[in-house]
This record gives sequence, C-alpha cells and structure tokens, in this order.
Amino acid sequence: MDTGLVTTLIVVGVVVVLLVVVGIYLWVTYNSLVTLKVRVDEAWSDISVQLKRRADLIPTIVDTVKGYATHEKSVFDDVTKARSETLTAGDAGSASAAEGHMQKALKSVFAVAEGYPQLQSSQNFLQLQSELVDTEDKIQAARRFYNGGVRELNTKIRVFPNSTFAKSKGFTEATFFESAEPAAIAEPPRVQF
Repeated sequence: MDTGLVTTLIVVGVVVVLLVVVGIYLWVTYNSLVTLKVRVDEAWSDISVQLKRRADLIPTIVDTVKGYATHEKSVFDDVTKARSETLTAGDAGSASAAEGHMQKALKSVFAVAEGYPQLQSSQNFLQLQSELVDTEDKIQAARRFYNGGVRELNTKIRVFPNSTFAKSKGFTEATFFESAEPAAIAEPPRVQF
C-alpha cells in the first residue's frame, strides 16, 4: 500500500473522528441548555402561581383587618399597590422588586393587627394567617428551586467553550429572583400572634 494513501486515510479518519466528537459535543450541549431553560421556565411558573395565590389572599386579609382598623388607610393603600405590582411583574427582576414591597406592606398590616386583640382571636383571621404562612413557605421553596435552576443555566452558558455556542444559539442568562431590598425579606411577615 502506498504510504501517501495511508497518510491521507489517517488524516481523513482523524478529521472525521474530530467532526463526530464536535458534533456530539454540540448536540449534548444544546440539549442540556434547552433542558435547563425549560427547568428555569417551569420554576418561574411555580413562583408565579404562589405569588398569585398570595395576592388572592391579601384582599381578604386586608378586608378582615380593615373591619377593625378603619383609620389605617395608608397601610391598606400600600398593600393594594404592592399586590398590583406583584400581579403585573413579568420577570424575575420586577418580581424581586415587587416582593420587597409586598413584604414591607404585609409587615405593616400585621403590625396594625397586633393592636386589636379581638382580631387576633378571630377564627377567620387565624385561618387566613395559616394560609399566608403556608403560601410564604411555598414561595420560599419555589424561589430556591428557581434560583438553583438559574445558577445551573447561567453556569452552563458562561463556561468556555459553551459561552460562544450558547450565545450563537440565542441562549441568554436568566435573572435570579432576589429582593432589591434584602432586609425586606430577611424575615417573613410575622403572622403568629
């Protein structure tokens, strides 16, 4: 056999193997990026559901407290604004800001409620508190799951050589769900009396 032909076959074989390896790498990378993006979208959906659930509880809580503390109009207006902001938040950045405002507003409502012993012993109010605590716990769990998915996606997008491939395929980093005011969510609203 001619050594030139053997050398050519070896070179062609090496090129084919390299192309196959690169093709497999790109295929696996693309599929893992899609999987992570879907996981982040699913986690965001979970957060949205829990934020909506809490937003649906708030008017009932406000109405219950308002029945006892009618003179606290500014507190109730703040809660209404925060609720509206939460419902219209379309992404993690705006939801994070809304979350800080909501936590502050809820703390104000429960601070007002502390001044009314009859309200604190109301079975309806106690049930609403219990539902709110459950919802807050679910929001925290959904936030952890979402932020974990965002961390994985962003890491996959940032590492080389994925960074060039991911950008060329339109993958962008996701935003963490964090509060613009960390002190506002450092402690959940106090709802135990």
